[in-house]
Amino acid sequence: MNNQLTQDAQDLPRLLALTLHAASDYLATIDARPAATDFVAKAPLPLPEAGTGAAATLKLFLARYGASMPASNGPRFWGFVTGGATPAALMGDWLTSTYDLNLSSAANSTAPNIELEAIHLLRELFGLPDTFSGTFVTGATMANVVGLALGREWMGRQQGVSIAEAGLSAVPPIAVVGGEAHSSIHKALAMLGLGRASYRRAATLPGDREAVDLADLRGRLDELAGAPCIVVANAGTVNTVDFDDLQAIAALKTTYPFWLHIDAAFGAFAACAPAYCHLVAGMEQADSLTIDAHKWLNAPYDAAMIFARHRELQHAVFQNNAAYLGELREPIDFVHLGPENSRRLRALPVWFTLLAYGRDGYQAIVEANCAQAQRFAAHLATSADFVVLAPVRMNVVCFTLAGQPDAASVAAFLARLRDDGRIFLTPTVLHGVPAMRAAFSNWRTTEADLEIAWAALQASLTA
Repeated sequence: MNNQLTQDAQDLPRLLALTLHAASDYLATIDARPAATDFVAKAPLPLPEAGTGAAATLKLFLARYGASMPASNGPRFWGFVTGGATPAALMGDWLTSTYDLNLSSAANSTAPNIELEAIHLLRELFGLPDTFSGTFVTGATMANVVGLALGREWMGRQQGVSIAEAGLSAVPPIAVVGGEAHSSIHKALAMLGLGRASYRRAATLPGDREAVDLADLRGRLDELAGAPCIVVANAGTVNTVDFDDLQAIAALKTTYPFWLHIDAAFGAFAACAPAYCHLVAGMEQADSLTIDAHKWLNAPYDAAMIFARHRELQHAVFQNNAAYLGELREPIDFVHLGPENSRRLRALPVWFTLLAYGRDGYQAIVEANCAQAQRFAAHLATSADFVVLAPVRMNVVCFTLAGQPDAASVAAFLARLRDDGRIFLTPTVLHGVPAMRAAFSNWRTTEADLEIAWAALQASLTA
């Protein structure tokens, strides 16, 4: 063994203590760190012939990068829809790296019980029946890929073909129908060979809505003249957290043959709060369902879940036949249920946080974030400098600059805001208007952060 590696192995308790100190220092300063920073390229370091050891490398990292690491898991990172990591989830994530298990097989350790149990807890949190199996993947994008891959296989079966075996050339072009789909849906269609052009976009409801117009959706289905298709429904759009009428869409299956994939990456958490749970009524009627864990669940990156009611289709699409993997058996090896062969135990942080905080804990997070979004919008509404573009339905505020903002002026404002450091927002476009979004999904966010953010907005107007 390399001498430096031998020394580090013997010195591991001290090295972990040093790492704990570095992590604790970061967390102790998270409120004071900038939410985001501009990227400035550094010339890469040369690879050393002889390593300097772990302690010296940690010291180098802290000197080179540590002080400039932003607080993207902090209370005022309101770009995208990003949670932090709850204390319990962080504990689980550290142990995940400690155990360093490849959870591709269900036969070689007790660890698969952790994933199966975490999926059971998640089903209870979201009110999903046991007919849904669940699989952990890297994020909502990959969950959408898996759900649409299952829909693709289902489409082939409607014509007596396994696309997983015969390929797309064995079937006519597949139509995918829906409303205001997340961009990852289009990426998934490209990755799966269905093509972005396969998406037939139905109109959304008039006014400030992003939910699909059911009459237009029905018209799109009529155009297919009874041919099966895939329908993508939204449970929480990115800009305004609007929800398609999931029950009404599911009811259309009595008339039209389609696979129903619901993208509920963060909108599924409406199920946690009595004031919002009606928004996801009908979610349990999906054929496949995307939910993210590193958003409102506040688990560390990367983690999401794909829930589906057709396990046999997962086997058909994702089975990996190799002698060293053994026979297909129960419990099904996870390697046969998703894109990854090698996969970390990303269920463990989820298991930790769900058991640590329970249903009440997640109801409190959801309700607090939604209330914060409402108060932030109320701040904006009192100002002559900003315009709120849509009702605050849950945890996202979509707004823009007053007057006639264009993309350049919004981008310049957001750059000034980022460089101020106190708050980070991301740009968007709503109904053709250049805008910005504030997404509240972090357990750390408090009322004090709203005041800090408001002061940063005012300062960035005149910077």
